[in-house]
Amino acid sequence: MKFLLKLFRFLLLTIVFCFVICIGVIGYEYKTTIPKYNIDDTLLSIRAQDQYTPLGEINQTFLDALVAIEDRRFYKHSALDFISLGRALLTNLNSGDIEQGGSTITQQLAKNVFLGAEQTLSRKVNEMFVAFYLEQHYTKDEILELYVNVIYYGNGNTGIYAASTNFFDKLPSDLDFSESTLLAGYPQAPSYYSTNKVAALERQTQVIAALTEYSDVYDDTALSY
Repeated sequence: MKFLLKLFRFLLLTIVFCFVICIGVIGYEYKTTIPKYNIDDTLLSIRAQDQYTPLGEINQTFLDALVAIEDRRFYKHSALDFISLGRALLTNLNSGDIEQGGSTITQQLAKNVFLGAEQTLSRKVNEMFVAFYLEQHYTKDEILELYVNVIYYGNGNTGIYAASTNFFDKLPSDLDFSESTLLAGYPQAPSYYSTNKVAALERQTQVIAALTEYSDVYDDTALSY
């Protein structure tokens, strides 16, 4: 019995020691990684672009729909959403394929602006570091505003202003319900949805369902392209 207690204490101390070492390594890596991305100056230059559109000039239904379909717990979690990660892992394991991702809007902003889409462990770790920095230094609305202004919507359109004016010949503030829910579905696979009407409408149905669950306000309206 005494041997088991000693073994337990040894294992517990080992786990604590490893945890402290990991925290130290992560902290060091964080401090050395963040400066090289010049985050604040980069985001400041994005905000200074002519077509950059503040949240107040974007249709609210579009914003709600995008959050609902991309990251419905966006305003509740921090840089990472472990609930969504767990749900995505279970879904992908059950299907045997990658059907869902667990990345938050903050992580996607970090990836789009600073890191690219390379599928490596180091890139994912850096994405996590940048996401934590963004959550610490920017509000949720600021992160969402940056996100909708930098993501690709397909057919050569980057940012909500270009997407809204080129797809619908409207300012982002003038998008109607159908246009908003359609456009909110594009970022998942922009090149595919922006050129495939049938797939885009199927995706729009998913967006409206997610929006209805997210807000519990919107009705399932007639779809139009």
